[in-house]
Amino acid sequence: MPEKNDTIFGKIIRGEIPASKVYEDDEVLAFSDIAPQAPVHVLVIPKKRIAGMNDAADEDAKLLGKLLLVCKKIAQDKGIDKSGYRIVTNCGPHGCQSVEHLHFHLVGGTQLTGKLG
Repeated sequence: MPEKNDTIFGKIIRGEIPASKVYEDDEVLAFSDIAPQAPVHVLVIPKKRIAGMNDAADEDAKLLGKLLLVCKKIAQDKGIDKSGYRIVTNCGPHGCQSVEHLHFHLVGGTQLTGKLG
């Protein structure tokens, strides 16, 4: 895997492609999905290139936790924390991962259909 962050998300991180940013700090970027599946659909990504969950290392534990806490903060900011929301990450071809850069989908703002788990 190339070290350069050369996915579409890498281009967004570098500012080469515009995105509707919802949150940003030194380690994490969150932006609105361009094809939303619900009224609130935000992608939360690490700025560090991790291709997917299978590529996360023990040293990424703190960053992974931070990504989930950012999801919680955005849910609160968007006013969907009380009604409920879903956090999803796709892993690999059978998991329908379309970009080889770890990302969490934060989805809510409506009654979601389909029950997982």
